[in-house]
Amino acid sequence: MNQLTRRTFIRNTALFGAAAALSARSWGQVAGANGDVRVAVLGLNGRGKNHLTSLKAVKGARIVALCDPDSKVLDRAAAQLGGDVKKFTDMRELFASPDIDAVTIATPNHWHSLAGIWAMQAGKDVYVEKPVSHNVWEGRQLVAGAKKYNRVIQAGTQIRSGEGLREAVAWVQAGNLGKITASRGFCYKRRDSIGKTSGPTPIPASINYDLWTGPAPLVESHRNSKKNGPVHYDWHWIYLYGNGDVGNQGIHQMDVARWFLGESGLPRHTLSLGGRLGYDDDGQTANTQVVIHDYATAPLIFEVRGLPAKAGAGAPIPADLGGADAAEAGAKSMDNYRGVGVGNVVDCEGGYVVTKAYFTATAYDKAGKVVKEFKGHDRHMQNFIDVVRSRKLADLYGPIQEGHVSSALCHLGNLSHQLGATAAPGVLQEKVKGNAPLAEAYGRMVEHLAANNVDFGKTPATLGAPLTIDPAAERFTGADAAAANAMLTRAYRAPFTVPQLA
Repeated sequence: MNQLTRRTFIRNTALFGAAAALSARSWGQVAGANGDVRVAVLGLNGRGKNHLTSLKAVKGARIVALCDPDSKVLDRAAAQLGGDVKKFTDMRELFASPDIDAVTIATPNHWHSLAGIWAMQAGKDVYVEKPVSHNVWEGRQLVAGAKKYNRVIQAGTQIRSGEGLREAVAWVQAGNLGKITASRGFCYKRRDSIGKTSGPTPIPASINYDLWTGPAPLVESHRNSKKNGPVHYDWHWIYLYGNGDVGNQGIHQMDVARWFLGESGLPRHTLSLGGRLGYDDDGQTANTQVVIHDYATAPLIFEVRGLPAKAGAGAPIPADLGGADAAEAGAKSMDNYRGVGVGNVVDCEGGYVVTKAYFTATAYDKAGKVVKEFKGHDRHMQNFIDVVRSRKLADLYGPIQEGHVSSALCHLGNLSHQLGATAAPGVLQEKVKGNAPLAEAYGRMVEHLAANNVDFGKTPATLGAPLTIDPAAERFTGADAAAANAMLTRAYRAPFTVPQLA
């Protein structure tokens, strides 16, 4: 396939950028506005498969193009889709095509913001997977791009589309259970070790590794699990590309937790406790973690557990299993908190709300009696296509601003962890004892690790740096500000550079 030069891409996106300034009325004359919305899917492993399934069921949408830097993955998806679909390995060539109205982005995390901005510069509307960014700064640029280029952009926080959750949030915020005292999220999802390599691992010939790497440094792969090989999926646990389970699954549960709180921005403080515990492998991100965000309304507490309920318990859960399916499968071998493995518990003065599945919720009084049930289903992709046609941005279930803030919560937790230092159990206990919600979560984490025979002496947990945040500026203040602010963004590899738009 011919490679699109950067000069040609810039010229073409300038032309499409002019089209992006069209009013909602004149947009109706653009190809696809009055007929099917012509959609391209970028990234065809993992969530990309779900995008294809969802789009095929959406009225008014037609998949016309696919893009993936792995030709084997690309060809497989195209064969399964059938019909007349165009194939691209370089997304810049796809963006230059006038025959595409919208794109959905299911690439690895480190591509999300840049791909979204490039697409908007080319006049395309965008659905971008969670987290919408790889770091805080580029998420803000994505938000600015939506305004600058007058594009529809939906964050892949699909829980927000469920009628049940929307009703539950409104019901709690109306005061039916009194004030919220803590908003909790959980990702108790089995994650096996990805193994440990002794050196660089060769890249399959089907993968254009330069394009796959994109904005990240071009370095040799040092991972090679039996299931995923040296490139795919296990990038989630490598900081150059992924954000761990706090950014993989946690974005959903922290988004819901913040939604219930009614908080629109970043917290005042953030602290992480945890580490990659229970095995030694090529992964870098925490597999056991407690993150607490200090909000004025109430604390937001999020927990990650990748180890089973106890040593030897249950079979591993497939790495690509998500949402309610993961919660159900993990119940046999994973811990739970008041019955929740993957979901939320929102504590209030007069009771609490539990979410175990993505689109439903149950409210209980203080005695544990069911007060009210809320039910719904996934309407997220249909909502995106509907808004692409209507241009009524206020109707979006996953506004990019909300996606950015909730993604940033993941990044804050990781920054605290990365800037922290290992500490003995006694030191950790002393540090958390003045914070009741954190101390309680830490105590349960210690019990969980003991059940998995984790020796804190051999693999000590990390006490994260306590971060103080200026929510309006989305920057840090205080003792660790210089180091933390330097990690709000990254050095980008030309020509894959996220532009500064804000």
